[in-house]
Amino acid sequence: MHLTSGIRTYNAPRSRRLAGRMPEASVNLEEVRSRAYASLLGVAIGDALGATVEFMTASEIKQTYGILQDIRGGGWLRLAAGQVTDDTQMTLCVARSIHECGFAARDIAHRFADWLRSRPLDVGNTCRRGIRRYIHFDSLAGPPCDGDAGNGAVMRMAPVAIASLADSSLLRTWAVEQAHITHHHPLSDAACIHVGGLLHLAYLGRSRESMRQYIRLAINSVPSFGYSNYRGVCTAYVVDTMQTVLYHFFRSRNFEDCLINTVNQGGDADTAGAIVGAIAGAYFGLEEIPQRWIKKLDRHLVDELLNLSHALVSHSPVAQVDPAGCF
Repeated sequence: MHLTSGIRTYNAPRSRRLAGRMPEASVNLEEVRSRAYASLLGVAIGDALGATVEFMTASEIKQTYGILQDIRGGGWLRLAAGQVTDDTQMTLCVARSIHECGFAARDIAHRFADWLRSRPLDVGNTCRRGIRRYIHFDSLAGPPCDGDAGNGAVMRMAPVAIASLADSSLLRTWAVEQAHITHHHPLSDAACIHVGGLLHLAYLGRSRESMRQYIRLAINSVPSFGYSNYRGVCTAYVVDTMQTVLYHFFRSRNFEDCLINTVNQGGDADTAGAIVGAIAGAYFGLEEIPQRWIKKLDRHLVDELLNLSHALVSHSPVAQVDPAGCF
């Protein structure tokens, strides 16, 4: 291994490569950190932007706002401009836990419990039920449940993807463990894993085409995530969310268009915005995020997202190399 101009060069064992998609020679860790930061910012921005129009239809949004392009608060939660909801708050719980303890599902669940006890403005029903189960029964996973096919576990995947970069086996294990604290359904599991896979590719600076190829394989195994005949429906059902996120990410030219197009779909707009914001932030990069959106967020939140993104990259396998250049 050698370190030159901020670029770490390594050869990863075959078993730890991301389905053959690991870079063969080098990773620029500074670029990875920047993309990770943009991804966490994307979660918060998508959440804050989309919360204004959560539960509205696309036609209602058009009638009320024309096209919602600015973070303005309001909505059914009557938020201040830039205020975030459970999507960002639960993502922070996961990120803080991994940063301070490594990956530990029990610590994540404990932080979820403390967060729920703080009486947050917005908590999804499935998340609430899972966290209460942990509080009352000390259970990190409920039994498989048809009612758990929501999007609440997917929305908090960015920290898991950063910290597991770029070990696909670790990603799958952690994705499912954190998901089952609140959601235990094959569609939720698959969505967490595949969003995590897209994030791995984006953090490593891979092309949109490589991400498209990856998701084609994913859709082969989970056909319901297919978005070629997208119906314009964005509910909390994880299939609707995944179709919305994939459709708008792969057809948008930049970060701004991607988020605007997604949240103006309405429905569960804050969660879809948070998920697509994570992917688009990682792919398009920090320089593509409009400053007017960043400035609307709380400054302490922005600073914490920066610190957490750098810390999570440092925890990740891609940054763990010994003097001989091996993992």
